[in-house]
Amino acid sequence: MTYQEIVPLLTRILTPGQVSISDTDRALHAKDQSFHQPSKPDVIVWPESALQVSQILILANEYEIPLTAWGAGTSLEGNPIPVRGGILLSLERMNKIIAIQADDFQVTVQPGLGYKDLNVQLARYGLFFAPDPGANASIGGMIANNAAGSRTVRYGATRDNVLRMEVVLADGQVIHVGSRSVKQSAGFDLVHLFIGSEGTLGIITEATLRLSPIPEHISAIVAAFNTVQAAVETVVAVRGSGLDPAALEFLDAFSAQMLIEAEGLDLLPKPTLFMEFHAAHSSALDAGIKIVEAICRDFGTISFQATTNATERKKLWDARHRHYEIVVRTHPDQNFLVTDTCVPLSAYIELVNFIEQQIRQPNRIEAPLVGHAGDGNIHVLIPFDQNFSYERAQQLNAQLVKKAISLGGTCTGEHGVGLGKARFMPIEHGGALEVMRMIKKTLDPKGILNPGKIFLEDAPND
Repeated sequence: MTYQEIVPLLTRILTPGQVSISDTDRALHAKDQSFHQPSKPDVIVWPESALQVSQILILANEYEIPLTAWGAGTSLEGNPIPVRGGILLSLERMNKIIAIQADDFQVTVQPGLGYKDLNVQLARYGLFFAPDPGANASIGGMIANNAAGSRTVRYGATRDNVLRMEVVLADGQVIHVGSRSVKQSAGFDLVHLFIGSEGTLGIITEATLRLSPIPEHISAIVAAFNTVQAAVETVVAVRGSGLDPAALEFLDAFSAQMLIEAEGLDLLPKPTLFMEFHAAHSSALDAGIKIVEAICRDFGTISFQATTNATERKKLWDARHRHYEIVVRTHPDQNFLVTDTCVPLSAYIELVNFIEQQIRQPNRIEAPLVGHAGDGNIHVLIPFDQNFSYERAQQLNAQLVKKAISLGGTCTGEHGVGLGKARFMPIEHGGALEVMRMIKKTLDPKGILNPGKIFLEDAPND
C-alpha cells in the first residue's frame, strides 16, 4: 500500500494536523543520534490518546503496514529508525502527567513526557524519578530501551522503577500489565517483558512509575589517580565497603582534560572518579565522606575533593552529562561511535585493561573512556574519519563486545539493541534468542512493529 492510500485511511482516525507526509517532517524522523543509515517513513502520525493509537494499529495490522514508535529521537543505536518505511508513530503529543500519587511515591504518565520535564513537576512534591540517561529522553523511550544512567548504582535502571503499564498490541488490543501495588506475584511478569522490547511487541501508552524522595543531604566527590588501574580498583573497593553511592562514574585522563578546558572544572588531567552520596542526615553524609576518602587514599589518590554545595555539584554533573557533546564539539573533524558494554563489577578492571591494551594502544587512537563504573558499564568513544573508517570502528566495537560477553557481560547496558547490536544477540543469548522470536511471533504475527530491530535476520545492512 502506498502512502497516498494510507493517508485517507489515517485521516478518518486523526485530524489533518495529526498526519504529515511532508519531506521536512519525514526527514526529521528518519534518524536518531546514531550513525546508522537514515530511513524516511512514508507518513508520520501524532496520536493524542490510547484510543487513537489502538485505531492506528488496527489499520496497520489489517493492511500489514510497518509501524515504528518515536519518542524524542535521542537513542544511539538506531532504535526508532523506520527502516521499512510505513507509519512513524510519534508519541510527542502524549506528554501529560495523568496522576501524581505522592503518598504512594508513584506517578502515572503518558509516554511522550520528557523525564527532565517530569522531574521539574515532581520537585514540588519533594519527589523525583531516579533513572538519569542524561538527555531529556521521553519516558516511553526510556521504558522501551530500559534506559539507565549515572544513578543506576543506587536506584536501578528504568525496569526497576516501572510498576504498571498500558500497552497497545499489534492488533490494536489495549491491555494493562502490572499493578500499582509494589509487591506483585500474580502470574507472568508482563511488565518486564515489554520493558526493553524497543516497540517490537507493543506500544506503551501509559506508565505508573516508582518515585524516590529528593534526598535532604547530597555530597559530590571528585578523586583523581595516577593510573586507570588505581581508579577502577577504588570503584570496586567503594562498592564493597557497605556504602551506598547514588552515582559512581569513571572518566579517563583524556576526558578529564576536556572537561577542564571546555567547562572550567577544577580537575586534574588524570583518571578521575565522580561520586555522589545521598543521606537523610548530615552526620551520615559526613561519616560516609570520611570512609570514601580513606579508601581513595589507600589506592593512592592524588586529589580528593568533596562538596555539599548545590551549585558546585550541579556544575560537575552538568559537565559529566555533556561529555559526549563536548567530545563532538572539540573534535569537529571526527565522528564517534559510542560503545555500551557492561560486565559484572568484579570483571570491570579486566575489561578496562582490555580496552587500553587491545583497543586504544594498538590502534593509536584517542578514544575517550567514560562509564557508570558503579554498575560495570563502560562507554568507549571510538573516533572515525577519512583515515580511520566507520567499519574499522565497528570492528573494534565487536572485539570489545565479545570480550564483555566472555566476562559474563552484555553488548548493551543501557542503549538497547536497535540496529547496531542485533549481530551480537546470537552470541549473547544463544538458544534463548529463539524464545524471543517465538514471543515476537505470538504478539506480532504479521511483523509490523518496529521491523528490522533486535533480530539479525530482520536488520538491514548498514
